[in-house]
Amino acid sequence: FLIIKFFAGSARTFSKAITVIPVDSYFYAIPFAFAAIVVSTVLTPQLAALSAIIISMFACFLLDNRFVFFIYSFIGSLIASQEVVQNKERKTIIRAGLIVGVLNSALILSFYLISGDIFRAEVFISFGFGLLSGLLSSILAIGVIPVIEIIFNYTTNIKLLELADLNQPGLRKLLIEAPGTYHHSILVGILSETAAEAIHANSLLTRVSAYYHDIGKIRKPLYFVENQQGLENKHDKLLPSMSSLIISAHVKDGLETAKQYHLGKNIQDIILQHHGTSCMNYFYRKAIELNAEGNQPVSDKDFRYPGPKPQTKEAGIVMLADAVEASSKTLSDPTPSRIQGMVQQIINNIFADGQLDECELTLKDLHLIADSFNRVLNGIFHSRIEYPESSEKESNGKSKSSDLDKKSAKTGQDQSALDQTNNERDLGR
Repeated sequence: FLIIKFFAGSARTFSKAITVIPVDSYFYAIPFAFAAIVVSTVLTPQLAALSAIIISMFACFLLDNRFVFFIYSFIGSLIASQEVVQNKERKTIIRAGLIVGVLNSALILSFYLISGDIFRAEVFISFGFGLLSGLLSSILAIGVIPVIEIIFNYTTNIKLLELADLNQPGLRKLLIEAPGTYHHSILVGILSETAAEAIHANSLLTRVSAYYHDIGKIRKPLYFVENQQGLENKHDKLLPSMSSLIISAHVKDGLETAKQYHLGKNIQDIILQHHGTSCMNYFYRKAIELNAEGNQPVSDKDFRYPGPKPQTKEAGIVMLADAVEASSKTLSDPTPSRIQGMVQQIINNIFADGQLDECELTLKDLHLIADSFNRVLNGIFHSRIEYPESSEKESNGKSKSSDLDKKSAKTGQDQSALDQTNNERDLGR
């Protein structure tokens, strides 16, 4: 409103200084679509359409109650709000401004045709002001959106796309200091994005949040099994209670690191929620074993993450993808049936533990998520092509039938491997 008032006052001032150009021509240069672009980018196109109506009414009132400016402002703002839906690049805003500028010129032409003043000298000047209005709207929006992101700690799709760049300082530091966690996070991002697309959630937010969900492990990388690379497990010399504190601290550390890198509240929330209040079963069972002859019972509450549980579909997806990716590493000979069984068991365990009670995921969503996980993991663990060397070995006495026998012998090991999944995953999560 203040911008419209400012430009309207400036238009009247210029009109008095340059009397050749009527004030209405200057009014056409006011960037009416600016607010709609910002609201649609930061919030939703529906709210942008509502803002377009309100701003157009204000414009009509402020500009001498001329209904023509209501039409001019509303149509341009409405088109602008739709052009930046799911906006992921700043150049999209410039394109929207150009489209609005061309549309403004077409509207101005129609106004002059209806009034019968098409041959007046200021028509071409008004055309130029119409184009200028669209460009000013996009330029102002590009300048204001980053300010909104900083002030309100909000992450737009444009910012998310920038954060998805693997050369971002936070991800580079994760790669250098915790390479195992980095690799895990990239795979979780792939799983999460595919699952989000399957249930029509925000796939970009889900993928980027997955990239950063374990960024807190930068603080103590060697306490997580994926970064130990054959070194001694530091938890072997610690009490289970101390180990659980160190492992669970990566969530709080992740929040602090996320704030340091200005990741935005929606990503910070997912970092906090990606473990919910789940139990670190490995350390819980280890504590029970050590306390076998003790008088004080061991409570699982002492070995649970602080939470909160996932509050959105995106947070729930990251939790599931994190658990599934970590568990997939424990599978020997990961055939499609074994992958499917592992994925289903992990999802069932998380669901039964009540970790998904506070998010919006439905049973249908969980089925679609499981299917997407299976497709991705089957692609990652696809069968290797037989090369001449392996064929030569077969001719020397190692037949394909013997290989199949060995694979069949592994079937009985599946359940025991899955039973150990949560234990091994706790060390890596």
